Amino acid sequence: GGNCELTEPGKVVVKHGVTIVGYTDLPSRLARQSSTLYATNLLRLLEELCKEKDGNITVNMDDEMVRGATVIKDGTITWPPPPIAVSAAPKPTAAASVPVIKEEKPPLLPPWAKTALSIGVAGLLFWWVGANAPAAFMEHFTVFVLACFVGYMVIWNVTPALHTPLMSVTNAISSIIAIGALVQISSPEIVILAGIALVLTSINMAGGFWVTQRMLGMFRK
Repeated sequence: GGNCELTEPGKVVVKHGVTIVGYTDLPSRLARQSSTLYATNLLRLLEELCKEKDGNITVNMDDEMVRGATVIKDGTITWPPPPIAVSAAPKPTAAASVPVIKEEKPPLLPPWAKTALSIGVAGLLFWWVGANAPAAFMEHFTVFVLACFVGYMVIWNVTPALHTPLMSVTNAISSIIAIGALVQISSPEIVILAGIALVLTSINMAGGFWVTQRMLGMFRK
């Protein structure tokens, strides 16, 4: 196009890698353009009629283009041309292979039996731990088992799309161990380790909440 500030009337210029056509006599150029197109069509037709380029014109009535442009041949009216035959035959398809069905062996135990067996083994394990472990250990172990159960139920009922932000905020909350670092930082023997733990947990906590906010922002409209 040439209707812009950089157009130079009557010239074709290149500005910033863009060719700008500024012709002001486009109507007078139409005749030349149409003549060029018509001459090109005639040239292509003659090339089709004289493929050997020896000056002898060969009218091949089997050629769809030549047949469509021929009106009379040898005194016989050939117009209109017959419709072009279009093959609608479907493509041959390869013979469908017969799937091989493998016989599946029946499971040794039905699903309900596997579940009952797992619960029974877990119950026996917990009973053995309770019978042999000290009372102080059982208090912590009970809290651990309940935390695992509650955590599993919470994660299971959350939409899968929110698992990543949920794990991120859980990672931040788990940084509660910073309290343990603050308690131990007063001990001169492990003050350096407590300080390192406090720095790392602070980074974990801040990063967890920051990532969670960014992820939750993706779900807001």
